[in-house]
Amino acid sequence: MRVLGLDVGDKTIGVAISDEMRWTAQAFEVIQRKGLSRDIERIKEILSEYQVKEIIIGLPKNMNGEEGPQAKKVREFLKKLQAQVDLPIKTWDERLTTTAAERTLLEGDLSRAKRKKIIDKVAAQVILQGYLDSIGTHSLVSPVDK
Repeated sequence: MRVLGLDVGDKTIGVAISDEMRWTAQAFEVIQRKGLSRDIERIKEILSEYQVKEIIIGLPKNMNGEEGPQAKKVREFLKKLQAQVDLPIKTWDERLTTTAAERTLLEGDLSRAKRKKIIDKVAAQVILQGYLDSIGTHSLVSPVDK
């Protein structure tokens, strides 16, 4: 059961997808925003192609935990997406995910231009991996024969 992670911004949507066992998140693509209906249509294509069963959307909160204007935009996007897909959609606190993604890319010694092209999908990967780690699917125990 795959999970889709989204980092929704004003100009782009970073997309990450889990493996079928929900152990790891992989950076998938960056959707260039071209209007709500086109954005949602692309997300629906990914959902169908990869048989996604759940969506996690990063919710940008202020450092004090309050939701600001960007969080309101994300919640509006979530409502519109929920009206068009019949899957559970959850939010995930994305404070500092872009910073973590930037650090990861800097460690990879990527140029500024290359980092700019992929930062959003790496941020989505950080969001999704945080969620996957929290649900603990990687600690499944094998059944014991009786």
